[in-house]
Formats: sequence, structure tokens, C-alpha cells
Amino acid sequence: MGDELLLVGSIPMETVEDVFRLWGGGLGGMIPCMPDGEVGDRGAWIDMLAYRVYHGHPDLETLKRPARENGIERWRPRNLTDEWQFRVRPGVDEVRFGEPGWRLGYARDAINSYFVFNTLKKQGVLPENLRFQVCLPLSISAVIPYFLNAADWEKIIPGFESAMRAEIAKILERIPAAELAIQWDAAVEVQDVEFGYPNSPPEGRFERNIAPIERLSRGIPDEVMLGLHLCYGTLGGWPMVSPKTLAVSVKYANAGVAATGRRVDFVHIPTLNTIEEAYYVPLRDLDVGHSRTYLGLIHDMNDRARFGERYALAKKYLKEFGLSAPCGFGREDPRTLPALLNGHLTALEIANQ
Repeated sequence: MGDELLLVGSIPMETVEDVFRLWGGGLGGMIPCMPDGEVGDRGAWIDMLAYRVYHGHPDLETLKRPARENGIERWRPRNLTDEWQFRVRPGVDEVRFGEPGWRLGYARDAINSYFVFNTLKKQGVLPENLRFQVCLPLSISAVIPYFLNAADWEKIIPGFESAMRAEIAKILERIPAAELAIQWDAAVEVQDVEFGYPNSPPEGRFERNIAPIERLSRGIPDEVMLGLHLCYGTLGGWPMVSPKTLAVSVKYANAGVAATGRRVDFVHIPTLNTIEEAYYVPLRDLDVGHSRTYLGLIHDMNDRARFGERYALAKKYLKEFGLSAPCGFGREDPRTLPALLNGHLTALEIANQ
């Protein structure tokens, strides 16, 4: 099984078959698992939860939605100021979600995508030992961007996590554990521990963003590959935050892996397009056991020399790692996809020189 490269999620193509054929066919022998591209609604990552799940829930009130465009409704926000906002209705102590296993939509999409994935395996388009990758948001990412009153968080997070565990159970009913990889997406979590998310209380901030990893990972069978994807975010443009060093990401990765209470197969850490050595020094403190580390060093690959400098600096403080982009591509122009794919191959070529 290849582990030189990692794809962390969204790819803006029209169908999952398109994603599997282009990216899986092109990189299948170099990656351990293959996401379905999060096509359609999931291309906007957690915003599909606002539009699909929170909006219209009887226990929630919609306070704001993305502004119209040329008089026509839209549900994808342009940036944080255009984001959905909700509140828990007065008198509601706990928000619960019906249709266990199906309400959030992740199981439905995963099961449908896996059928295409498995079919293409049988046709030889995808390698036989490639796992099917399901990318899921941690609960802080899924909740706090939309509920500005922190008092609402404790009313909705338990119900959301219960719904997410039901989605995973449903996925495991239909997809063999030995063919599955689950990736926890931690973008808002990383932004919060780095700089503090808007309206996020400073007390217990680090612990608050680690605890969901333990609660949501509990019970995932050992046969399932498990990964943790850290991200700086792309809403409104990459990156949403720009840390001076990787110190906080390394601390979060160490604690996140320990919190799972089980084997973690891979950890993805994003990087900025910088050649400041101090930025990479904290990599020497990374302690994630036997987890395979992937660094998001694949930025603009038109500048091969600059990638080489980034790679050499990272290598100075972390001897072994795979390569990836810093984030998914869901908000990229689809016309850039061929260059992005070739950029992965170019990065691997330079790293292997």
C-alpha cells in the first residue's frame, strides 16, 4: 500500500466517479486511502450541515443566512461574515437529531460512493488494496461557527456527537472495516487553539478542542484505518489563520492522537508556504507514535526550488513523513485540478531525488 502521498478530502468535480478515475487512477499506487472528493453539498465542507441539518430544525432558529446573489438565494457563504447563524430556541435544553444513521448525510453519501469505489476496483481502475476514505468533521468544527452564543454549544454538541456515532455505525454496516479509513477533520479546532475562534471562551480552550476526538473515536473498530487532518481553513481564501510556527499544531496533533485511545494510522499537518526555518523547528517535538505523518507542503509547484527549500527545512526537524496539500480543494477553481494533480507528482519526484 502506497503511503507517499495523502489526499485530505474535497476535490471539485461533478461526480465521485470523476474523482476516483482522475485522482485515484493517477495517484492510487501512492496513497493509502481515497476520498470521494466530497462532491456536491460536501464541497462546502461543514456549511452543508447548516443548510442540510440545522436550517429548519424545530429546536433551532435561523438568524442569518448567506446573502443573495443577483437576487437569487444561495447557501454557500463567501466568507465568515456571510456565514449562517443559528440559536437554540428558548426552553430547549438539548437538541437531538432524528433518523439515526442518516440525518447528517455522511453515511448516505459514503455508502453510495463506496459502491462506485468498489466497482472501479473490480474494473482495475483503482488498486485492490486501496482503502475508501470517509472524512468527517469533529464537533467543534460542526457547531461553533454557527452558534455565536457559547451557552448553546453544550445544548447541541452531545446530540450532534450522538448523530455522528450513529452515522459511523451505519457506514460500518455497509462498508467492510478492513476497507475503510475514517479521517477526523479539525479546522475550527486548530484555528481556536491557535488564536481563539470568535466568541470562543478562553478558559479550557485546548482541552475543549481535544475532548471530541476521544468521544467520537471510541468504539471505532481497530480494523478501520483512522486519521487526523489538521487545517488552517479556506473560507474566504487560504489560509484563514497564519501561525508563526508549527508549535501549536504539533501540540494538538500529539494530544489528539493520545486522546483516541487506539492506533492512529496517519496525521496530517498543514504548512504555510514559508521558508522561515523557525516555523518548522517545532516538528522535532512531534510525538504521534507509529502514526504516519503527512506534511501539507504542496503549495504552488511552479516554483520547484521553493518547494525544495520547504521540504529540506521540514526534513531537518522531522526525518520521516509523507506529502500532501495543506487542505482540500473544494473551493478551488476546477480548472486548476490538472495542475494540482501534477503538483503532487512533481513534489514526490523532488522529494525522492
